[in-house]
Amino acid sequence: MNGGQIYYEAVGEGTPVILLHGHTLDLRMWDPQVKPLLEAGYRVIRPEMRGYGHSSKQQPDQQFTHLDDMMTVMDSLHIAKAHVVGLSMGSFVASEMVAMHSDRLLTATLASGNIRNMPGPSTPFDSLELARKDSIIAQNLAQGIDKWKEEWIEKLVSGGGSNREAIRESVTQQVNDWDGWQLINREMRNYYGYEAWDTLKARQPEIPVLILSGEKEGKGKNPMLQYLPNSRQVIIPDCGHMSNMEKPDEFTRLILEQFKFAQ
Repeated sequence: MNGGQIYYEAVGEGTPVILLHGHTLDLRMWDPQVKPLLEAGYRVIRPEMRGYGHSSKQQPDQQFTHLDDMMTVMDSLHIAKAHVVGLSMGSFVASEMVAMHSDRLLTATLASGNIRNMPGPSTPFDSLELARKDSIIAQNLAQGIDKWKEEWIEKLVSGGGSNREAIRESVTQQVNDWDGWQLINREMRNYYGYEAWDTLKARQPEIPVLILSGEKEGKGKNPMLQYLPNSRQVIIPDCGHMSNMEKPDEFTRLILEQFKFAQ
């Protein structure tokens, strides 16, 4: 897998559901969804993306995309089609799956994220972009990784609704276990970005897509909706970015409902 190994956990039998985690987090963020999905008769697969959890660390100048890694996971598990659910960074990847590999999906749920507005791996970095990257790295080094994590945890938690403190312990554990490599190193282009947007606009895939966000985020209408003829957007009340953890029952109910729309 282009010099890397992807760790995943797979449990249960039945139709596969792939859960894609957010930046700084790992497969544990999906703990609230595992039991109800198993009880509903699904096979639950939780990969950890390269640079996170137990998967291979990222390496300087190593070109890969999270999308290609996740497609390799599907191929390795002999999964022809699956439901995919992603949140935040996981939604960036799930969005690219919708755009570029919709034939491998039954449904998609995109929570708090969409295709990124950025160049893909076919576009070389220019000097200005590298200078910006180096400036951010210098700021992070000056601040210190521990301080950055402390502020990030507070942002994830404090932006939530009335149940926000219930997620603090788990979020804190996951963020503190993350090594922070991406904060102090130049990442390659790990998303297809504009290339995925162009593909989405050209293909306008008809798979059922549910777009979710927390009420406290105030994200507004997702721009992918106009290119997805079989899509809908739902705002989950009284929660922020980490909607699957803050409102696990509501989040799980919505994705189970979405799975029923599989063609």
